[in-house]
Amino acid sequence: MGSLCVNFSDQIQVEIMSKKIIKPSSQTPNHLQNYKLSFFDQIAEKTHMPVVLFYPHPINTSTTTNFMVAQLEESLSRILTHVYPAAGRFDENKCSIKCQDQGVTLIKANVNCLMDDFLQMTSTDFDLALNFWPDGIQDVDATSLFATPLMVVQITIFQCGGFALSMSTAHPAMDGWASFTFIYEWSRVCKLGMPVEKINFMSFDLANIFEPRDISTIFEASAIFPGIRPDSKIVAKKFVMDIASLLKLRDKLTNCHNPGALCFKPSRVEMVTAILWRAQLRASQAISGKLKPSLMSFPLNLRGKLKYPETANPFGNFIIEVPIAYDPKGTNMELKDFIILIREAVQKTLDYCGEASTDEVVDLVANLYNQSYGGQDWGTSDDIEEFTCSSLCSFHMQKADFGWGNPNLMHFGSRHHQVFWLYSTQCDNSIAVQMDIKENYLNFIERDQDFLAFTKCRRT
Repeated sequence: MGSLCVNFSDQIQVEIMSKKIIKPSSQTPNHLQNYKLSFFDQIAEKTHMPVVLFYPHPINTSTTTNFMVAQLEESLSRILTHVYPAAGRFDENKCSIKCQDQGVTLIKANVNCLMDDFLQMTSTDFDLALNFWPDGIQDVDATSLFATPLMVVQITIFQCGGFALSMSTAHPAMDGWASFTFIYEWSRVCKLGMPVEKINFMSFDLANIFEPRDISTIFEASAIFPGIRPDSKIVAKKFVMDIASLLKLRDKLTNCHNPGALCFKPSRVEMVTAILWRAQLRASQAISGKLKPSLMSFPLNLRGKLKYPETANPFGNFIIEVPIAYDPKGTNMELKDFIILIREAVQKTLDYCGEASTDEVVDLVANLYNQSYGGQDWGTSDDIEEFTCSSLCSFHMQKADFGWGNPNLMHFGSRHHQVFWLYSTQCDNSIAVQMDIKENYLNFIERDQDFLAFTKCRRT
């Protein structure tokens, strides 16, 4: 008897109940009403960047859903007083943000299911989380991006009283660090009732250090605005890495009695990234019949890594997409080989940026992007495997407690590219992975015993 295929997406109905504008609780002073975008904002991808957090209704409490929503709304208004550019709008010249308290869009919605039922369905189809994106965000593209609010928030209430909190931000205004830090600090403001005058976790002067440039003179167009290649459907799957297996791998890789042992202790992120990279290449090889060259983008957060004190925690974009290339003609498929590629590329970039001037950092970014993402041998070839591996392990998203507990599920990204999202599990002792990947690749990876040996379950 054949198995019954059920389309769970058809069962989930999200109904928009209201939309309103949330403005900062205090008016932005005149001298702060023009926020200049930096060089790093200029080269950010022209897209919206969504994230969704799912919160069960707290047990053993009389707290009502209406009260929770009201608290979220009020604390959002307070934190926007500090992160005032998020409540602004892009100027027509696309080089600055008008910070005149235009506000953030807040959407309230209901969904026709229980959270427990939804969580059970996501174990089979994680793409169901896409139903909880802020309404309308999926229609935003590079042409409409600069005419839309910089931030859109949606609160979707389940029938049991739990809720999904989704937030999408314009990437040219905020990178992952800025967005995720905003959510975590918003949760603290909401939970602790923090007054406006004590909210202070970002600076807003990065453009004074990394001034905007005429990027048309230093970048090839394909180096910073690569076209999306929708040659296959991108789907998502969640895996949790087994910490015991990772520790055994580290011991094996660093055992001095093993030929070719590593001379350094690889981090959890390096090991997991290597495991994912090899699994993706094995899937590609199985499907195409050949082992292709591969180019991985590894977003490197520069905050606190340069010699300038003002770059410790700036709002906006402040990352380098470090390109790391795998050439099958000169590199083996052992995990240690991938780890070495990752360590050397990232460390080389860090060492250089740590002592470099601002002009030297800009030149480095231009050279890296032009040679890798815009170069004929890598960035413009259709016969190359390209993906991004983004580590969120230093963030505290899994601990974003607004006063009623931590999220029990998180979802990242927009499915435009192959991206592996790494983040710490709830108890901080392992790494969870959201794998956004070509559907036919995922079908292979789910049967790849070499990969599965490092995992313990597929949902967290």
